[in-house]
Amino acid sequence: MPATNGYLRVDKISYGFSETLFTMSKVQPRLSIGLPVYNGEKFIEEAIDSILAQTFEDFELIISDNASTDKTEEICRAYAEQDKRICYYRNEKNIGCARNFNRTFELSTSEYFKWVAYDDLHAPDFLTKCIEVLDKDPTIILCHSQVCFIDEQGKFLQNYNIKLKTDSLQPHKRFHELLTKHLCYQCYGVIRASAIRAIPPMGSYGLADGILLSRLGLLGRFYEIPEYLFFARSHPQQSMSMFFPNYLSFNNNNQKYSLNMLPDFYSYAVWFDSSKSGQVLFPHWRILWEYALSVWLFRLSLSERLCCHISIYKQLKGTEYLLLKDFLKVLQVLWKSWQRAPIQGQQTTL
Repeated sequence: MPATNGYLRVDKISYGFSETLFTMSKVQPRLSIGLPVYNGEKFIEEAIDSILAQTFEDFELIISDNASTDKTEEICRAYAEQDKRICYYRNEKNIGCARNFNRTFELSTSEYFKWVAYDDLHAPDFLTKCIEVLDKDPTIILCHSQVCFIDEQGKFLQNYNIKLKTDSLQPHKRFHELLTKHLCYQCYGVIRASAIRAIPPMGSYGLADGILLSRLGLLGRFYEIPEYLFFARSHPQQSMSMFFPNYLSFNNNNQKYSLNMLPDFYSYAVWFDSSKSGQVLFPHWRILWEYALSVWLFRLSLSERLCCHISIYKQLKGTEYLLLKDFLKVLQVLWKSWQRAPIQGQQTTL
């Protein structure tokens, strides 16, 4: 079998997915980049070009296409033919957002890992500067940069001004910071693969990315490069625009912030896993449970665990009504189901 740029190509079908696997023959890249995508034809070329233009070149780009119905497959296969660092995978059916994110990591092989969204852009030196930080300090497990928002045409909208003190040497203080309001852009930093393996995979529920970050924060320090090297695109097709329409106002300098600006976690849960549509869900209880569970997943002292639980209480105080809202939502779903039952029974008898 011919080698291509240090890789051996193996085609196979397994677990219901059509896969093109690249196994190591000689050289293992230092960084694996995971790009999960569904119907991303509008922006994915710019996103891939942004990665290929990086000054750091020792990476593999893993694209996991979640059964797109547009030209995403055609675009990605063309790029894979041009650059052997690109590995394209296509799921035979849509497996949900969270599972597709996890899949890109499962297919990775490197010391470092980074997720990339199909619509965001990076400065050419983003990877170089992040990896320099991680190489110098083993206590840092995630490195990211400051963020600014761009529009559909790539024009500047505004800076993202939420700053978290996640570089503390004390895990409970990092956990406390990651419980505050933020948009989870640290997920798109460069992360030590060993740290991701040490935590549960991203869950199929609302705020799953925030939970993942809180668990990484309990494992090690984050570092934010004080430069705007990451450009988050704002457009109507993205999940935040659909379920969190006021997210551009979700900044520390916004004096009008209120709890009414929180995302629709019911819709987010279905977006993360479409099989949950129409099911009885307790999204806010699930978030509370996952935060509490996080405290017991890792080796912490009793005082650190206690501090973490106090932080959960303090940082989530004022949102208790959302737990009641979950019960009211369940009653609504059950009521609609009960109303539909007689109608379906009448149709059956007819």
